[in-house]
Amino acid sequence: MIEDEIREVLDEISTQMRRNYSEMLRELNLHVGQDQLLCRLWRGDGITQIQLSERLNCEPPTIANMVKALESYGLIYRQRDELDGRINRVYLTAKGKEVKRPIEKVWRKQQDKLLDGMSSDELLLLKKLLQKMAENIS
Repeated sequence: MIEDEIREVLDEISTQMRRNYSEMLRELNLHVGQDQLLCRLWRGDGITQIQLSERLNCEPPTIANMVKALESYGLIYRQRDELDGRINRVYLTAKGKEVKRPIEKVWRKQQDKLLDGMSSDELLLLKKLLQKMAENIS
């Protein structure tokens, strides 16, 4: 059945992409997912762990573990909120800002590999179909 074949291909793509990202991010001493947390902070740091959890659609304990690891790598730091001492805000260090370019290079390399040989028309159609799939699943 074609639907099963499509699901299997999507599973294969997802698995291979995760494997590729894992290998490339390991060269930067990062794990899959940590790049996404850093990306959220590049868009605007000083947010709380709860906000990170919501924006990344991850459970709070997962975010807590990522924050702890990235803090130990010297990429981020936590600071108590000035108005509400119960809240910790997460900020990028200089090193955390510097790793943006290498991570973006990893993303671009993976994207280029994934889309290699596709025409502009194929890319537009693919985008439209993937957007429809994203709508369907949400």
